[in-house]
Amino acid sequence: MEIQEFITRSHLDAATLNVWIDEEWLIPLAGGIAPQFSEADLARARLIRDLKLDLGVNDEGIAIILHLLDQLHGLRSLLRDIHATETDRAKNSG
Repeated sequence: MEIQEFITRSHLDAATLNVWIDEEWLIPLAGGIAPQFSEADLARARLIRDLKLDLGVNDEGIAIILHLLDQLHGLRSLLRDIHATETDRAKNSG
């Protein structure tokens, strides 16, 4: 989705979005003329907004939380790949 749709759906203003992109809390895809945002980016923006507004987490806390979530996501993907490899290996040997 393009920036305007993302701003509307995330309930952010352009200045806040730009700060979050500068902080690398959101990393849109560089596609064509304007950056493109995914549904995952939208979910991440809503999480950041909730952490800041509803829970009062400061910027340093946001950065740590997002880093840990990214690590968790990466580990889940790795575990999924390992499981798929082991499943394939079991099918081929049996």
